[in-house]
Amino acid sequence: MVSYRFCTAATEAEREQVHLLNYEIFVEEIPQHQPNPERRLVDRFHGENTYFQCWRDNELVGMVCTRDKRPFSLDAKLPNLDELMPPHHRVVELRLLAVKREHRTPQVFRGLTRLMGEHCTTHGYDLAVVSAFLGQLELYYHIGFKPFGPVVGIKPAQFQPMYLTTDAFAGFVAATELPK
Repeated sequence: MVSYRFCTAATEAEREQVHLLNYEIFVEEIPQHQPNPERRLVDRFHGENTYFQCWRDNELVGMVCTRDKRPFSLDAKLPNLDELMPPHHRVVELRLLAVKREHRTPQVFRGLTRLMGEHCTTHGYDLAVVSAFLGQLELYYHIGFKPFGPVVGIKPAQFQPMYLTTDAFAGFVAATELPK
């Protein structure tokens, strides 16, 4: 089995690698943003994101992030976001799930999910929202996400707004053996 290391980005060097992976996934694979000569994509909420990373040796191979400050990226896509979400006390937006193709394995996904889940539990979030890439909806349904609102974006970068309650996430975690 391939050995991975999971962590929350803590250094500027770890955060810099995020920009390179963002470019690879959200410019080259899912053409959501325009190419640039630096081959680097800095998320507009970078300073507010908490990044959960998966490393193999010295290479960032996967990540996902959370952000709890409004407006969310979904607020710009759905002006009535609050009306569409189920009742909640504290909401977080999950963003930028990005894993290099050759590392899209249950081990990587579970490790990122565990780390992110621990963070969300610690911070008392009871609802998570996400813009789920249409090509990966099965993954989101498997975790327990539920769709709400219309599909947003333009082809080929279209997304389904989805939400996940803490109870649904706890059920997913209980049914899944997560790496420590």
